[in-house]
Amino acid sequence: MATISKTPDGTYRVKIRKQGYPTVSRNFNKKTLAQRWALQVEAEMVRGLFISTTEAETTTMMVLFDRYCDEVAPTKKSCEDILYRIKQLKRHFGHLTLAGLTSLLIKKYRDDRLNTVKPETVRKDLGVLRRVLVFAQKELEIHLPKGDPMRLVVLPPKAKGRERRLLPGEEQRLMSVAKDYGGYIPHLIRFALETGARRGEMIALRWEDVSFKKCIATLHDTKNSEKREVPLSSAAADVLQKLPRHITGRVFPLRADSVTQAFTRIIRKTGIKNLRFHDLRHEATTRLFERGLSLMEVSSITGHKDLAMLKRYTHLKAEDLAKKLG
Repeated sequence: MATISKTPDGTYRVKIRKQGYPTVSRNFNKKTLAQRWALQVEAEMVRGLFISTTEAETTTMMVLFDRYCDEVAPTKKSCEDILYRIKQLKRHFGHLTLAGLTSLLIKKYRDDRLNTVKPETVRKDLGVLRRVLVFAQKELEIHLPKGDPMRLVVLPPKAKGRERRLLPGEEQRLMSVAKDYGGYIPHLIRFALETGARRGEMIALRWEDVSFKKCIATLHDTKNSEKREVPLSSAAADVLQKLPRHITGRVFPLRADSVTQAFTRIIRKTGIKNLRFHDLRHEATTRLFERGLSLMEVSSITGHKDLAMLKRYTHLKAEDLAKKLG
């Protein structure tokens, strides 16, 4: 049953009690609005359709962001990136309730942010926001009265993937300077070019995961958290056999940021332009196709799950396909 009472501040408070449902209440500026809402809620309760939106109306985005940071982000490999983006999102949406977060506000954030950062950055920001809202709805079972506001938001176009390959002479210059730099870096670069492994996968590799008998290296700490066995070419095996055994048991006992810093210094000395460490993965993947491996064979080596993304490495020519067709 619904009761409507006038509050000291002049608003009208509706309180509805019905067996089988928690007590719900809401304040309105006009009595007619209060009466209309009460009738609607009571009718939904009678038909068994009522879902309380109280939690969405009282829980702030700040609280939701904090819960996501505490409960979900630490389980993700991209935890640091997620925390950084949530810090940015908090400044814009933290003061709002979940019910108050509308698609229009998100679109304004998108458009304003595009004036200062690249579209891919905005895509990643909104991707985190989407996952936070899914967490609220699926895990916390918070009902959003108007549905997920992200469903009406169009993301900026996805950036075209880099297709930087080593140009003639660049590999020789790169390896020459890397050898002068010393340490594990030249070996890591050569291993990356032979296997297409990611930086994090290589520096997490342990000697116990290397089998020279089977010519494979088992990668456990992968991007998608799925174990992957990488076949070792004779050149890749030669790289590993020449390495000293470190007390930690790791094949490349380096930090990820140290690898990036060292590679940047090496590139600067070579005079090579616009080359990043991750481009070595692209180069290695393309070389696998050039050796005649199939799409699925390359995928099993590199760990690409999105075959559509992997296709851009093939660089197939129509005349070559015509020869295969006969």
